[in-house]
Amino acid sequence: MSDKQLSDHCQNPAVYLDRRREELHKVVNQLTKTCLSGECFEHLAPQPIPLRDDTIKIIKQARKILFPGYFTQTRIDPINLKYYLGQELSELHEMLGNQIILAIRHDCLRYHDSCVNCEERGLDAASDFVKQLPGLRGILATDVRAAIEGDPAAKSVDQVIFSYPGLFAISIYRMAHQLHHLDVPLLPRMMTEYAHNLTGIDINPGAHIDESFFIDHGTGIVVGETTRIGKRVRIYQGVTLGALSLPRDAGESLRNTKRHPTIEDEVIIYAGATILGGDTIIGARSVIGGNVWLTSSVPADTKVLQKPQQPVYSGE
Repeated sequence: MSDKQLSDHCQNPAVYLDRRREELHKVVNQLTKTCLSGECFEHLAPQPIPLRDDTIKIIKQARKILFPGYFTQTRIDPINLKYYLGQELSELHEMLGNQIILAIRHDCLRYHDSCVNCEERGLDAASDFVKQLPGLRGILATDVRAAIEGDPAAKSVDQVIFSYPGLFAISIYRMAHQLHHLDVPLLPRMMTEYAHNLTGIDINPGAHIDESFFIDHGTGIVVGETTRIGKRVRIYQGVTLGALSLPRDAGESLRNTKRHPTIEDEVIIYAGATILGGDTIIGARSVIGGNVWLTSSVPADTKVLQKPQQPVYSGE
């Protein structure tokens, strides 16, 4: 190859690179137009929104307090317990306060709300949340005991706390529900969706779940926003506590109505069952069998079972 041919050959990549840059420039212009058109979705604002990574850090920090000694490398004993809790609680309060402030400020600016003293309200909400932690520890203890009592495979309390996806999802739900009750925007759903992503258990933070709640196995469970669950309820994998078919404008017209069922005390719901509708009530101590589909209420002390299908066997 001559020097001229070599020079021409070496210039070709530069020509291709220039073409690629022109193409990228066109794409950037197109993307910018979509962002400014008002037809797509973006967050163009001087204030940042809450961060998912920081929300996950808050969950992990809270679990270190709710279950001292389980999720930390720090050695804890009765002598240093008070110091440990004080340090961890201070860090949680600061982290949570910062993210709540971002969430409230985001809503104010996004929806042009009147000023609500974002920083003061955020710090107050963080303080109100940490005040609930002793009570949360108490109710989570009932959830752990429910797992031990309801699952013969549970070998110890440590096993349940360390490894049961149901307890993991319930723990995060109970934190998120407290924030939901405090009218904190964004964060509660971000928290429960983190649990949903890891476990396949989807519990809306608006649901009301009483003590001693046990989820066995867990994958595929859905608990809708307006669901109410009583004491000592046990549910298995694949259970849906959902809403009936909704019209196209349901997002606005049904936003503040009860759309999901009520499950009274000591009910057992087996795998694959689907219970739908805001008027549907499953009476106390009832048992709902696997794969049952319900859109109407069930009286207390009732067993609802799917009629067994006849299996078909064939030889070669």
